[in-house]
Amino acid sequence: MTIIEAVPNVSEGRCERVIQALVDAVTNVPGAYLLDCSSDPSHNRSVLTLVGDGTGLTNAILRLFAIAIKEIDLRTHRGEHPRIGAVDVVPFIPIQEATTAECMELARNLGFAVADRFGVPVYLYEDAAILADRSALEEIRRGQFEGLVDKMQTAGWSPDFGGPLPHLTAGATALGARGPLIAFNINLRTEDVEVAQQISRLVRARSGGLPAVKAIGVSLNHRGLVQVSVNLTDFKQTPLHRVFNLVQREADKLGVEVENSEIVGLVPEDALMATAAQSLRLNGFTPRQVLEARLRHSLTLPSSCPALPTLQKPDGEP
Repeated sequence: MTIIEAVPNVSEGRCERVIQALVDAVTNVPGAYLLDCSSDPSHNRSVLTLVGDGTGLTNAILRLFAIAIKEIDLRTHRGEHPRIGAVDVVPFIPIQEATTAECMELARNLGFAVADRFGVPVYLYEDAAILADRSALEEIRRGQFEGLVDKMQTAGWSPDFGGPLPHLTAGATALGARGPLIAFNINLRTEDVEVAQQISRLVRARSGGLPAVKAIGVSLNHRGLVQVSVNLTDFKQTPLHRVFNLVQREADKLGVEVENSEIVGLVPEDALMATAAQSLRLNGFTPRQVLEARLRHSLTLPSSCPALPTLQKPDGEP
């Protein structure tokens, strides 16, 4: 059975009516299953996790675009998370009996459909990128929605699909194919956002920090905290506990306590098992010692995908 994951990030994390409409749009679409929706009012962003086959995911995400374009106006949108579009980014990830090449084709076909049907320009990123020098999502988002008009007129930044100007209210979108990514946030007991930004610069790979780590520092005004918001692109190269330990160590140097950490969306089981084993200093631990994992292996239990969404109310993520 072919299973592909899609993780659309939408620029709305405050209005429960709109969030519910987005959830409803992708629920009960044949061949697509909504597993999770996480929303954050400070980021003003919702992250949905879907799995299914290519046709089902394409139909679900096109329905999502229709609602997002109707309900979201980026001219008045404000939030901590960088964004270029109402539907800001949609990555496709091969999970079971699927290939990266299939996800690349899915992203490119969807890109054509989004530009043609909705008039929203599309950039392709990561493995789906046509131009290698703009495969990094952070480069596509640089300048955000407010800088799109000038950016799209700059040499080398015309979209892969769509016209030369952004959609008036929905901006542009980035569609891609990639491996699993963990959205991991670490919250600090201070309102000084410079603390989170300083630590983020030390942690992220681009600044010479940990491999496979992207990080930004943001304010969580609704909670009176700041956050080191991390995207971990390869947990085998840099496990979760290594990221957390480094952030905690740097926060200690600045006299700031860690409040807590959180996962946005879903996380691979192996990532948590590896962190648990290291944190507890388990001797000789293997995944076969986990009851559910051993059952799946021994009994070859069929996996199931729940059809009902889990919608987290904004607590007050990406």
